[in-house]
Order: sequence, then structure tokens, then C-alpha cells
Amino acid sequence: MTQPSVIFVDDDPHILQAMAQTLTLEDLPVACFEAAAPALKTITADFGGIVLCDYNMPGMDGLQMLEQVRAVDDSIPVIILTGQGDISTAVTAMQQGAYDFIEKPFDHEELIELLRHALEKRHLALENRRLKAQLRQMAKPGPRILGDSPSMQRVMATIDPILDISANILLHGETGSGKDALARYIHENSPRSAHNFVAINCGAVPENLIESELFGHEAGAFTGADKRRIGKIEHAHKGTLFLDEVESMPMPLQIKLLRVLEEQKVERLGSNQVQDVDVRIIAATKADLKKLSDEGEFRADLYYRLNVVKVDIPSLRERKEDIPLLFHHFVLIAAARYDRESVPLDAGQAARLMQRSWPGNVRELRNLAERYVLLGPAALDENEPGSEGDISGRQTLVEMMDSFERTAIVSALNACHGSIKDTMVQLGIARKTLYDKMKKHGLDKAQFKD
Repeated sequence: MTQPSVIFVDDDPHILQAMAQTLTLEDLPVACFEAAAPALKTITADFGGIVLCDYNMPGMDGLQMLEQVRAVDDSIPVIILTGQGDISTAVTAMQQGAYDFIEKPFDHEELIELLRHALEKRHLALENRRLKAQLRQMAKPGPRILGDSPSMQRVMATIDPILDISANILLHGETGSGKDALARYIHENSPRSAHNFVAINCGAVPENLIESELFGHEAGAFTGADKRRIGKIEHAHKGTLFLDEVESMPMPLQIKLLRVLEEQKVERLGSNQVQDVDVRIIAATKADLKKLSDEGEFRADLYYRLNVVKVDIPSLRERKEDIPLLFHHFVLIAAARYDRESVPLDAGQAARLMQRSWPGNVRELRNLAERYVLLGPAALDENEPGSEGDISGRQTLVEMMDSFERTAIVSALNACHGSIKDTMVQLGIARKTLYDKMKKHGLDKAQFKD
């Protein structure tokens, strides 16, 4: 049974019948009640609609019902109708949290517009609440890998068969392309997820400290080592060790890491004892490790040990069709974090995003989404770094038209929460045309539902 978008309460059966017909014609599912008490039994904290009720009702009046609804969930919009032009009552209702107060007789078109705005506010409140709950529950990292472009489908087709085995993986991609997120995804969806995911950026740790960081040390092993320290490798026992920018690892340390991979043992600095370790290594690089190994700048034997399975992560320029979906996802997260509303892009804005070259890749897109939530559409007008004269990622006219068409459909589906009917209206096309184009671009309405 379709859940109502509006719960309408009025003790006049004629008004109930007229309002039910009006709202049904406006594609607003409604549940009608002659009293507040039975209506309240249907309202829960996850109710996705709004309440429209008369002020003067026997038993429980509109203000009392407002109080009861807000006790269930104070973000459910409640609109109160009255046949009395009582300003003091209206002021009281608004002070107590009513969404609006409407005097009878009312203009039906204005009321419908008010109801739609209230519904939109309710949907945003529930959307932000779900995201906040997800963020609170993320005691351990578990990123989503978004994107249905052919290049991302190839990535997932490579990863899925090896999630349950402990083969070492080499991730190759530009800075900001999502290597860290992909490494965390692999760990969280593997049998090792109950154990530690340990990450270290080999290029960010000073050369004189990285050995101690990785292998640990005993007290007195060197000046300043006043107590024993467990290294990253040992800490990742039975879990996953993520080595970012592995091409920056000093050559002597590469030799020691190779021994760990071959023997599954680690020896702390200053110790004569070895510790058994069971570690899966995921290494990430933006460089061509094969070329570096051929040139003697990276150990070839370590390269082959790390490169059991290689995953090439596409740049954002190579997966532009994923930009609307990714941007919408980052906007929702930022809106939940900053307690702001998430305003979807229109087709024109999305098309402009797809024309950018994105030198910072997904990381740059995520940062822009945060600025968009904080600053509004003006954030999209900022000049792109290095955009002048940029000819990377050029598309043919046919490719540009296909990209724009897909972007327009994705943006409309996002804005309409997957509603085919609303998307048809927004785009001004027939149902069959919309379905044909969704099939052409590999889109499923289920992707866009709340």
C-alpha cells in the first residue's frame, strides 16, 4: 500500500471528501481522519509525509495535535487550518512549531504549493537524518565505491573475485583518484575486516623515521627510543597494511619489506626476536613502478611481490559520467555534517561540472561539493585551477551530447528521488522515451530512491 504523503484531519466529512479528491488529483497520496487520536496512531518518527489538520476539532484540537506530533518527531511539518481569523491563535501555533497556519476559505493552488514545499523539507530532514546516523555508526571505515561508468565497472570486476583471498594488490592511479577509499573498501569487504586496517604514507614520513614506523623498535634501540613501540606491520597482523606512495620507500627499506612478504615475519629495531605476522599488503602508487624497477629506482623483486593483482584506477576525466552521482553523494554527506539542506544540481550545472578537467580528481570534486553546500551555487562559478588552455579530456560532439543527455537524466532522477513521473515532468518527455534513454545510459531508478 502506498504510504500517504499527507495526513489530513478534519471533523467535517464533506471537507474531508473534497480535500481527498483534490490531493489525489495532485498526485499527493492522502490519508483522511475525522479526529486527531486515530491519525496520531499512524505517525511514527520515520513517517515520510506531513500533517494538515483543522484547528477546531472535538476531543483534541489542532494545537494539541501539533504538540503530540512534535513529541513523535519535531521535524514533521504540521499545517493548521482554521475558519476563525484569530491572529493570536496563529501566533501561538507558529511559536509552538507549526510549519504554517492557513485561514479558511483558502486558495487551493497556494495550499498545494505549500504542501509540496513542506514535503520537500520533510524529505530533506529524513535524508540528512539517515546520513547522520550512517556517519555516527561508522566506527570503522567502510567507504562506498560509487560509479557505473565502464571504467569503474572494470575496476570492480577486477576486485570482486579477490576480496575473499589474501593476494597482495597494487593500486595505480593519479593523486586524488580514490586509492585510499578503494583500499579501505577491499579491507572492509574481506575476511580481514574484523582486524586492523593500517595505513601509512611512505612519502610523508621522514626517511629516518619510516623504518621505525613500519617495523617498530625496542626500548633503547636508538636515541629517543625510551620504550618499546609496535610497528605498523605488526599492528596490521591478520588485517591489511596499506602502503600509499610506495614508490617513495627508501631502497634499504624495500629489502626489509621484501623479507616480510616472503617470510611473514617481522623483527623490531633493536631486537633479536622475530614476530610472526599475517598481513595483506595493498600498495598504492601514482608512478609507473615497472618503469622505475627497469631503471633500478625500485626493486624489481618487490614490484613483482606487490603486483600480484594490479588495479588501474581511472582519473575523473576518464569517468565523467559518474560526476553527477559522485557530486550528489558528497553533497548529501556535507549537508549532514554541516546541518545544511542538500540542493540537487540542475542539468546545466551538472553539464558544466562534466566539462571541467578535474586535475585533483575525486578529491577535488568532494571539496567542491562541500563548498557548494556551504556557499551555494556561487561555488560552482569559481575558476578551475589550470583551466586556461586545457585541452585534456576533449570529446566529440556526439560524445558531448550523450554526456549532457545522461547528466540531465541523472540530475532529474536525483532531484525527483527516482520518481519516474516527476522526472518525466521535469524533463518534458514521455514515459517510454525516458525509459529508453535510461536503458541506453545504463540507469536504474532504484539508484536514486531515498
